Amino acid sequence: MRIGELAKATGVKVETIRYYEREAILPAADRTDGNYRDYSASDLALLTFIRRARNLGFSMVQVRALIDLAEDSDQPCNEVDGMARKHIAEIDDKIADLTALRGELSRLVDACDGERIGECLIVEALGGPGR
Repeated sequence: MRIGELAKATGVKVETIRYYEREAILPAADRTDGNYRDYSASDLALLTFIRRARNLGFSMVQVRALIDLAEDSDQPCNEVDGMARKHIAEIDDKIADLTALRGELSRLVDACDGERIGECLIVEALGGPGR
């Protein structure tokens, strides 16, 4: 299948597919006689795997590690489990940070009377220009 077909089948943009090839995350595609990229079913499966991992928030370094681990189907999955548990902890930390950020911003909005910028607590809290 050609790159456009692969992009459509996986929901990954053409330029992202090219990037994955340049970074050797996705092997370079075979070429047709007309020099078009020709992707196989295994390329489709790998790109789907990469997209799903990225959608779950795994970094490219983690995706590379997951691919390496997935290549040996007989090994125990404790490393993958550990990576997923670590990622969950990172997500929990981000949620806590975002919750605190939302609370602080909500307090500022609630305290703002909306009259004049010169008296705006939000701009003041941000250390606005000229403050």
